Amino acid sequence: MKTRPEEFVYSGHFLPLSREELAAQVEAQMSAKRFKHVLGVEEAAIQLADIYGVSKEAASIAALCHDYAKERPDQEMKELIVAEQLEEDLLDYGSSIWHGPCAAEIVKKEFHLLDEDILNAIRYHTIGRSQMSLLEQVIYVADFIEPGRNFPGVEEARTLAGKNLQEAVTYETQQTLMHLIKTKKKIYPKAVATFNKWVANK
Repeated sequence: MKTRPEEFVYSGHFLPLSREELAAQVEAQMSAKRFKHVLGVEEAAIQLADIYGVSKEAASIAALCHDYAKERPDQEMKELIVAEQLEEDLLDYGSSIWHGPCAAEIVKKEFHLLDEDILNAIRYHTIGRSQMSLLEQVIYVADFIEPGRNFPGVEEARTLAGKNLQEAVTYETQQTLMHLIKTKKKIYPKAVATFNKWVANK
């Protein structure tokens, strides 16, 4: 029987908080709907971590924190981007792009989370990047396939994720870019770089 996220006991190696303490602090920063999504991502991330030999503790932490800034005011995120000297072109986009990098900076300070792999998994969970660690891939895919997701293609993504993580990353990246093009949404350049590496070069 698989371990449920709520049964997790963190070792303290990554974070000076228990899983319950972290989940409670995350829950306090978002709506019930968003927190339900976060728990779904954690569930999917732990399952993928188990399959692909990634630390389940790291996957749990990254998943719980990935949307930590999602519902913060736009002005707060803009100020953080400037204060932390993040990439200036972020300011040309919206919170759907900002919230990953901003969450990484916030959890680093608020939770004293210093593990760069976990921070990068949070930072790049939306746009991905050309070179992603296994943990980054796990969170990127888990966010796409969590149990609450229901859109055309999600079942295929779930099937791929259980068989080949890299193929799931490729599929998700292609589907995301196709959706942005179809809906005529502005595309962040680094998302294009992710597409070029994971899809166009296959």
